[in-house]
Amino acid sequence: MGQLSLFFLVLLASVVTMPLARRTGVPQPVLMTVLGMVMAVVPQIPDVAVAPELILPLVLPPLIFAVARRASLAYFRANLRSILLLAVALVVVTTTLVAATFHALVPAVPIAGAVALGALVSPPDPVAAVAVAGSVGLPRRLVAVLESEGLFNDVTAIVVYSLAVEAVVDGDFSIPHALLRFVLSAVLAVAIGVALGWLTTRIGALLADPTQQVALNLLVPFAAYTLAEEVEGSGVLAVVVTGLYLADRAADADDVSYRLVGGAFWDIVETLITGVAFGLIGLELATVLKDAGAGWHSMLGDAAVVIAVVVLVRLCWLLPAAWVSKRLSRGEDDIPISWRETVVLWWSGMRGVATVALALAVPLTVHGGAPFPERGRIVFVAFCVVLFTLLVQGLSLPWLVRRLGIDPHLDLREQQERRLWWRAAKAALARLAELEEEQKLPIELVEKLRERQHDRLARLCPEQYEAEEAAEARQRVSHLSTFRSVEQELLAASRREMVAARGEPGADPELVDHVLRGLDLRSERK
Repeated sequence: MGQLSLFFLVLLASVVTMPLARRTGVPQPVLMTVLGMVMAVVPQIPDVAVAPELILPLVLPPLIFAVARRASLAYFRANLRSILLLAVALVVVTTTLVAATFHALVPAVPIAGAVALGALVSPPDPVAAVAVAGSVGLPRRLVAVLESEGLFNDVTAIVVYSLAVEAVVDGDFSIPHALLRFVLSAVLAVAIGVALGWLTTRIGALLADPTQQVALNLLVPFAAYTLAEEVEGSGVLAVVVTGLYLADRAADADDVSYRLVGGAFWDIVETLITGVAFGLIGLELATVLKDAGAGWHSMLGDAAVVIAVVVLVRLCWLLPAAWVSKRLSRGEDDIPISWRETVVLWWSGMRGVATVALALAVPLTVHGGAPFPERGRIVFVAFCVVLFTLLVQGLSLPWLVRRLGIDPHLDLREQQERRLWWRAAKAALARLAELEEEQKLPIELVEKLRERQHDRLARLCPEQYEAEEAAEARQRVSHLSTFRSVEQELLAASRREMVAARGEPGADPELVDHVLRGLDLRSERK
């Protein structure tokens, strides 16, 4: 089997494991990692031949961008405290303690090399965490905290990692120089992210076809990452800033086609790249064991200690951080404040793509041609951390959630969604009143449209009607339920007719698909 065949096999597995994950309750990243490990020991499967320096720029930008486009600047401003506590402070603390522990265990590793290990194992993977959290039905606010943490912790970790590796390779390290590099890389990344976001909105406005707009957005995260890295900025931060900029300016309410096409496209991209990335983690295991040599058994003790530090530091940080956040809170739900939710957030700190990519990117030699000190041990320990957090924590998280009694409905997501639909229907009624006066609409048309909006209000939140309208609201809900049931039957008949028409001789399949898509969208309307 060649490398290309292996690549397509992993892509196929990425699709097949999705329904399998839903049926078994095992998160898809965990399934792909296990599958990769199984494939790694099959003699017919070749070793993965992906240059380590290509893993980060090929895998991380689209994954980070896909998460960032679902967020907003307003959300991050409201949750700035939790981001600083989790994505910056916790990464620095974890890096420091892991580095001190590893240097004490393996004195042959220079301090900078130990810091590199601490930096690459410190950031939880946002894709793995969100995928696992979603599969067990965590409350939305917990998932949101994991997403916000994941978007920014890679930024801190990668910058610290780069400085540490540079210090080992060059044999020179200066704290003032490192701090200056840290600040400069962040400033450059923000500037590039904003500039590229602005440029993308201007170019996108010239593209009328939604497929062209989506194609442009596919190039954006790679461009942001590459441009930032070229000028020694933070590529990950540039991608995050660009994604947030575009998400906040994608405000054309009438651009329905772009949202439908773009949403479906990025769901596909995220599914495939996530599967490939976590399959790669498992496949690389054989290479890591080969590089570690026959003495990999002796490294298990070091790995166990580092894993304990990584896991316990997160718990010891989150518990007081949640308490401090609760004391300082002005009412925002910017961080989980119950001890049960904090424990779940702790156990959700799985490592993934960034850790593996950074570990594999550790240079083989330093300046002068000498081997990088204890590179094999560093990479082996990093993989052990990833496998433990993915397999042990990922597989046991559903049990922990059930044991602690975390109810996904406690975050009132359904009620919040209903309130949004309520606002949308009220806005439609207000606009109908304006149009009635402006255009002198026929009374029967206005009444029909108004009745439809009131039906939606009654179905969504009948409790918000005034007391004298409660009976009418209940009657509307009953009538609307019957109406929707009949309407769905009519739409189903229309869809069946279009499917039959598609197979008729002389039928234009593209035109039939267009009509069928319109029927599908009507079927999904609230």
